[in-house]
Amino acid sequence: MAMKGCLSVTKYFLFVFNLLFFILGGLLLCFGLWILFDRSSFASFIGSSSPTLKVFSYVFSGVGILTMLLGFLGCLGSLKEIKCLLGFYFAFLLLLFAAQITVGVLVYTQRSSLRNTAGKFVEYIITNYGNGTIQADLEESWDFAQEQMECCGWYAPEDWMKNKMIHENSSVNLYPCSCKNTSAFLLSGEITGSANRTAEAVDRSGFCPTAARDKWPVYQTGCMNNIQNFFTNNIICIVGVCIGIALLELFVMTLSMCLCRNLDQNYNKLARYS
Repeated sequence: MAMKGCLSVTKYFLFVFNLLFFILGGLLLCFGLWILFDRSSFASFIGSSSPTLKVFSYVFSGVGILTMLLGFLGCLGSLKEIKCLLGFYFAFLLLLFAAQITVGVLVYTQRSSLRNTAGKFVEYIITNYGNGTIQADLEESWDFAQEQMECCGWYAPEDWMKNKMIHENSSVNLYPCSCKNTSAFLLSGEITGSANRTAEAVDRSGFCPTAARDKWPVYQTGCMNNIQNFFTNNIICIVGVCIGIALLELFVMTLSMCLCRNLDQNYNKLARYS
């Protein structure tokens, strides 16, 4: 009798937990679709670029679909006591848990290699920025990253000197608009006359003119340093969240396996639906 009561509690706990999971996945999917089909108003609301929002919409939609699938397997398998669905649910959670552990180990052991790879990719974007050889989505995403993190370049603002439009332009001193430091810009002085007309022409390509030829009015910190500082300052929270998610997954996997193993071996729930 006690065993049946324990199994009933386990069954309904899994059902309620996965029902909440299913609802959460549906909300994420709806949010992703809203961003995807209403990017113009959403972009004006948060001040982000349309390509960046497109990436966010795909991420939210994908996570929402996977979360709904996981919740569906857990709800139906626990409520109807269908052992094959509980098995799929356990296997899905186990695969997700193994993937998280693998990614964590790879990021920790290959962090230097990943940093160098990211640096080369950003250097490629900076070098070819504005000359039409790379996708506009990459350029706008990097502009968004520099604006939000208040940084310039990967290692330092001098990384932008590798850009041909900046390095080879002798008529006007250019710098990337997404790196603009407002306080430094006000101190550097206004551009007047014909330079203003030049500003209207180059601003659309992502570059802005400045009268200060010895020093750009930009953020002086590279984006790599800002990213490292963010992870350093929030490492306890990040590790705590990761450990909490892993423990929750282990707990739910244990419950699903216990429920699956203690169901009547001779009772086939699928028979009544066939």
